[in-house]
Amino acid sequence: MARRSPSHHDPRDIVVRLAMLPTIYRLQLIRSLNVRERRFLDADWRGWAMDGQTAPERDWRVWLIRAGRGFGKTRAGAEWVTEIARRDRTARIALVAATVDEARRVMIEGDSGLLNVKRDDETPKFCANRGEVRFDSGAVAYIYSATTGEKLRGAQHHAAWCDELGKWRDGDRAWDNLLLGLRLGDDPRVLVTTTPRPTALIYRVMKMAGFVETRGATRENPYIAEGFAAAMQADYGGTRLGRQELEGELLDDHDGALWQRAMIEECRIAPGDVPAPARIVVGVDPPAGTDGDACGIVAVGLGEDGIGYVIEDASVAGASPAGWAAAVAACAERTGADCVIAEKNQGGEMVRHVLTGADVTLPIRLVHASRGKSARAEPVSLLYEQGKVRHAGAFPALEDQLCGMLRAGGYAGPGRSPDRADALVWALTELMIGRRGRAKVRRL
Repeated sequence: MARRSPSHHDPRDIVVRLAMLPTIYRLQLIRSLNVRERRFLDADWRGWAMDGQTAPERDWRVWLIRAGRGFGKTRAGAEWVTEIARRDRTARIALVAATVDEARRVMIEGDSGLLNVKRDDETPKFCANRGEVRFDSGAVAYIYSATTGEKLRGAQHHAAWCDELGKWRDGDRAWDNLLLGLRLGDDPRVLVTTTPRPTALIYRVMKMAGFVETRGATRENPYIAEGFAAAMQADYGGTRLGRQELEGELLDDHDGALWQRAMIEECRIAPGDVPAPARIVVGVDPPAGTDGDACGIVAVGLGEDGIGYVIEDASVAGASPAGWAAAVAACAERTGADCVIAEKNQGGEMVRHVLTGADVTLPIRLVHASRGKSARAEPVSLLYEQGKVRHAGAFPALEDQLCGMLRAGGYAGPGRSPDRADALVWALTELMIGRRGRAKVRRL
């Protein structure tokens, strides 16, 4: 049977079809539509919104869209508010931003603001002198600044849209007054759109009853300027700034951690800036058993300048002994390592047999962990504080584990064990704290 031409699409089915498609295929369908069909589609945001931009179906009181820049947080907020105004002519909606200027420039007049998501037959009006947006239905949205939270005292609303909560300075008063006045109608709700920062207020919001969250990254928006996401990923991917501003991750430091994220950022260099190392070792933290736990594998080089360079994190999870041993061998070959340092506590000589069985022809030095993880790691963390270690690129999973190791002992996560961090500690201890002699390649 011949395929129907685009002109035979039933406009009533377009929204439903789009909502069922993965984002990558939505653009293909949109391009196949004629002018009439596109106008119909444009009138229904649900059909082409991405996952994370539409309200969750389950009950909620506070909805947080935590996403990277350019994901479409503002568009989602403006569409949500506009839909409320269409449905309820009596609606009174609070628009709260870090400043009044940002509320006007982003939430109202921005490319994705309230005035630009209207349908062709709608004429919302912004009354700047009164700080309000009046919709055709009669609903009204009022501007507030988080810096003047007292102005929210006594004000009552059916709904609220709070933008860039992570930027609010001393925003607790504004937030509290907003919630105390969110008491009109049968189901008052608040939407928060923000690129996350580890502020006390954001953590408060995330612990509230009736809280739900949707996530999104810059790269997930197929409508963003071509090449922007790729360029940003190339410049900032994996760094703390990139993970926060592009991926929408909420990154924080643990009290008493041996590593702080700022410390790691200061030691980051481009992979191409690593000088020819005088020596390279691969640190290995073998899994405790054969049930598929993670194996930490980290390559570190020692430069002629006395600096330790973290070159690669080749750790693997869920691999058999033969699998992780092969990963060690491959890492050693790629990096040109001259020695493998492996902890023997979790298997003794078995570790050596597994590695040699995987064609690891380099000298293998087994080390015994006579002290706790934090005690072993502390001298290595001091090397970072002294500026004696560099990260050649970004290693998000490894760096998260480093920041979870606590000075007082213990591990705060992520995961059950800091396998990657342990491997790094063994490698840097061998290069810069323990034996300093250069290992020779064993010839078979």
